[in-house]
Amino acid sequence: MTLTGTDGFVAALRAQSQRYHDQHPFHVRMNEGLLSRRQIQGWVANRFHYQESIPLKDAAILSNCPDREVRRRWVRRIIDHDGAPGGQGGIDAWLHLAEAVGLTREEVLDERHLVPGVRFAVDAYVTFARTRPWTEAVASSLTELFAPDLMAQRLAAFERCYPWIDPGGLGYFRARLDQAPRDSEHALGVVTEHCRSADQQARAVAALSFKCDVLWSILDAIDQAYGE
Repeated sequence: MTLTGTDGFVAALRAQSQRYHDQHPFHVRMNEGLLSRRQIQGWVANRFHYQESIPLKDAAILSNCPDREVRRRWVRRIIDHDGAPGGQGGIDAWLHLAEAVGLTREEVLDERHLVPGVRFAVDAYVTFARTRPWTEAVASSLTELFAPDLMAQRLAAFERCYPWIDPGGLGYFRARLDQAPRDSEHALGVVTEHCRSADQQARAVAALSFKCDVLWSILDAIDQAYGE
């Protein structure tokens, strides 16, 4: 892959939106209101493994990152998901979503519904963050560039198409409308600053492509298990 300067690099990163999981058939059906209660519950229960693994991924990035200023900003992501003392983070918000779709916290936390393919894909992503250069792990997080529009569409679809879901449980999606643009702006700045050579830029784009594969594989596994 040949890139031309920062603009070409950023364009190559943004072009990965064509491979984002919002185009997966399962996700398309979800936004069109075509999923059953069981399918929505299966998606929520399985997606929880991804949600609870995000702080592990971010902690891996922190452990490999030598840049103090990057670490100071990046640690906020862990707090956003784990929650500050006395507060609610993204993991708790997802458990509220689980309750809103009719699941119990116990059955989500004990992973009785977790599909092997979802576990494999998510764990592969955490391993990637632990073992690859930290700049590539940061680049893999740039699916957040595409997330705000997805979150807005998902929130609207859930409110419009699935009235049986308690709207009080949709707080995770509302929070990400602000968090995702903030996080992606920072990550994009980090990647463009630290990936200067053609090889570094190509590896960053490949890392983002890998993350798109992870998210797509998660939906493949859920669709296979809960397809009706």
